[in-house]
Amino acid sequence: MKRSLAFFPLIILMAFALGCQDQQALAELEGLRALENVEEQNKVLIRDLIEKWNDRNTDALKELYAPNANYHHPSLGATPISYEKASEMNEVFWQAFPDLTLTIEDLFAEGDKVAARFIGRGTHQGDLGEIPATQKMTEASALQIFHIVDGKIVETWELSDTLGLMQQLGMELRSAAVEE
Repeated sequence: MKRSLAFFPLIILMAFALGCQDQQALAELEGLRALENVEEQNKVLIRDLIEKWNDRNTDALKELYAPNANYHHPSLGATPISYEKASEMNEVFWQAFPDLTLTIEDLFAEGDKVAARFIGRGTHQGDLGEIPATQKMTEASALQIFHIVDGKIVETWELSDTLGLMQQLGMELRSAAVEE
């Protein structure tokens, strides 16, 4: 009996250690669940954004962005533009392509960022800058990465097939040497 009692403190210590590990594992699991929930909420926000964009609901769109949100696009230079300037660009595209819609092809979330790959389809029925309406149906792909904080979009980076769109509208890519 004395021999079995000698192991009693060891058994208590092991049970305590395992209990602590279980608590740590539970805390880690809860943290992962919370992160997964935030990521799912952020994906829902981006699906909502695309739906409101397709509906041209500018008031509802504005509610999805933080007041100081920035938009990055390589063709606009290294300095990001404000949400207001990006909204003006939306208006230009909506006027040139009144039936333009975006379709999400892929949507990924990690932490506070969401990546969306989508395709825009529309008919060129109005002037786009100096390009007169062509009545051509167009299709262009894009990838946007959204940074979301407290349920609001604070930053967007976009890469889109602008060259492909211009070619569909009849624009030609020429070397500067050819034009001389």
